[in-house]
Amino acid sequence: MALKATIFKATLNIADMDRHYYADHHLTIAQHPSETDERMMIRLLAFALNADEHLEFTKGLSTDDEPELWRKSLSDEIELWIELGLPEEGRLRKACNRARQVILYTYGGRAVPLWWEKHHNKLNRFDNLTLINLPQDATEALGQLAQRSMNFQVTIQDGEVSVSNEDALVNLTPEPMDLR
Repeated sequence: MALKATIFKATLNIADMDRHYYADHHLTIAQHPSETDERMMIRLLAFALNADEHLEFTKGLSTDDEPELWRKSLSDEIELWIELGLPEEGRLRKACNRARQVILYTYGGRAVPLWWEKHHNKLNRFDNLTLINLPQDATEALGQLAQRSMNFQVTIQDGEVSVSNEDALVNLTPEPMDLR
């Protein structure tokens, strides 16, 4: 018998002063049986950083031809494709060919430079690819905030992100990686 996804509910009160985006989002997140709390919370963070009324979670880990999040146009074209982790170059190439914009949020501490060394020569040819590294201490702290029902205030200003609930505050600065 296959393990089933665990369902989480999250309310994000987003104040993104960098993009002048202010909204509340009530989200349902399915955590794949093999997904850690840290990775699920990074998906939530990626949503907050790119929040839009048309941004949505996909089947993610359950399928090879969908990202973690995407935004599609009314004509079903993929405008934004969001990946997490340290994927193979082929997956990112396919994403760059299918979507107008691709964002990869890397995490994992010391594994990121090793992955970058292996793949940067092939990835620097994609003009529509943005790589952003998330600091390991912050992503681990986000993972500690995971609960079946969550309510977060997310503030983004001058490239810095604060994620808080009643009990805790996590500050982080996503670090853009230079593709050239």
